[in-house]
Amino acid sequence: MLTTDFVTGAPNWLDLGSPDTAASAAFYGPVFSWDFASAGPDAGGYGFFQKDGKTVAALGPLTEEGASPAWTVYFQTPDADATAKAVEQGGGTVRVAPFDVMEAGRMACLTDPSGAEFSVWQPAAVKGLEAASEGNTLCWAELHSADPTAAFAFYRSLFGWRSQEMEAGGMAYTVLSTAEGDQQDASFGGLVAADEDSETRWIPYFSADDTDAIVTGVQEHGGSVLMPAADVPDVGRIAWLADPFGAPFAVIKPNPPAA
Repeated sequence: MLTTDFVTGAPNWLDLGSPDTAASAAFYGPVFSWDFASAGPDAGGYGFFQKDGKTVAALGPLTEEGASPAWTVYFQTPDADATAKAVEQGGGTVRVAPFDVMEAGRMACLTDPSGAEFSVWQPAAVKGLEAASEGNTLCWAELHSADPTAAFAFYRSLFGWRSQEMEAGGMAYTVLSTAEGDQQDASFGGLVAADEDSETRWIPYFSADDTDAIVTGVQEHGGSVLMPAADVPDVGRIAWLADPFGAPFAVIKPNPPAA
């Protein structure tokens, strides 16, 4: 289960790149009952989504040339520079070289060999998200890849991830876990083969107390439904959605519910 006890390779940050941060904040605020707090005048429009005073995600303007609105999952690393070098050696791309974010930490923006974008966060003053696997917070990260076997080998070389095969909704599914601790307890995400209509990308899942209510809220505030709410046996009730600018994300009411 994804927690805030971050270890190497665990998702430890999440942010949204938007062409209109004010409009994005106005969308996600009522959908997830989030507040938005600016990171300050020197942050270039970057700020934090918060729930009950805890940071659960972040939001900023699109900064990379040609970038599309999207959520980016960050993974913990003890050395952003070493991870960026390993990405290049493994056939991936360093889109933004490692740099310090004031006193908060050090990050890099990367792309795996199949084209899925992700980032890494080397914590300093900011360790990561302050809440996870609660209602309306990040609970899972899922990679859709054209070549799941090659994708797992790439990320395993970076972070030491472990895998476990299962079947979900009638398709093969790989559960991803960090290298530390009990494998089931250390699971944080999944890996699945992308179909012809899917892009190779990481998708964040937010835990929902009521999946259908979130779907309704998304529609009422200008978003769209990519996959209607459906029950997946022994997993939960899932829906795929997109915000008004097209950034995809998913929600799940876990079965059993998250603690």
